[in-house]
Amino acid sequence: MNHKRLSVSLVIPAYNEECYIGACLDSLTRQTKQPDEVIVIDNSSSDKTAEIAKKYPFVKLVKEPKQGRVFARNAGFDAAKGDVIARIDADTEVPPNWLEHIMDFYANAENRLMAFTGDAAFNNVRFPRAVAWLYHEMAFDLNRIFAGHPTLWGSNMAITKQQWLAVRKRICPRNDIHEDLDLSIHLHARGFKIYYDRHCRVKANLRRVYSNRHELWGYLLWWPRTLRVHHKKTWVICWFFGVLILYILTIVLVLAERIARLIGRKPLISQA
Repeated sequence: MNHKRLSVSLVIPAYNEECYIGACLDSLTRQTKQPDEVIVIDNSSSDKTAEIAKKYPFVKLVKEPKQGRVFARNAGFDAAKGDVIARIDADTEVPPNWLEHIMDFYANAENRLMAFTGDAAFNNVRFPRAVAWLYHEMAFDLNRIFAGHPTLWGSNMAITKQQWLAVRKRICPRNDIHEDLDLSIHLHARGFKIYYDRHCRVKANLRRVYSNRHELWGYLLWWPRTLRVHHKKTWVICWFFGVLILYILTIVLVLAERIARLIGRKPLISQA
């Protein structure tokens, strides 16, 4: 069994993330094992995202003028020089052993034909354990049923450079579908398995629950649309049992927060 140490690139797409990018990069300084490179993709931010990222000497800043997470991710993956490409989002905070966990996974040669993904906990919700469980059911268990195989979560994932090159020309360059689900479907179509580790958990934020709620419904519709683009007949079921239920549950979260404030509970730290 080949246990050769593979080089690792970490890619972080970022658009107007000045409120989060610092905490994200701070969490990388505490890693038990460091990546060979950290690439932050400034996707034409109009705030101080790039300025903050430049303060970290280990960051390589790449500009991607074409707006959209898929284009930012692609620019980062294309620029990555590592054998393994890990990826988180700019509002993600990783535990100290996160990268070591991924490196240990790919140290086993038998795992190098697999993509890796992990779970989440959330910083800005009133009931974090319940929400984490619900998110797990929606993002991983239901997606496994709808897509027909495990899927990647963009805030906590890794693939090999070989896998990326195998699907790069097949990726859908669209801003109205979930790019991580799209990538998962293309990887599976090329014969790469996806390994889901629920014990590898990062902290993130539910970004459209408490602010920009006018965007939430349209964003949720990306889920069945991604399946429909890939001719998955389950997109109809996804609409009813995924999007509709998830939208109702977000309303419940907002109401719970308002009730908590009325009875004197402190507001959440982040309302983003």
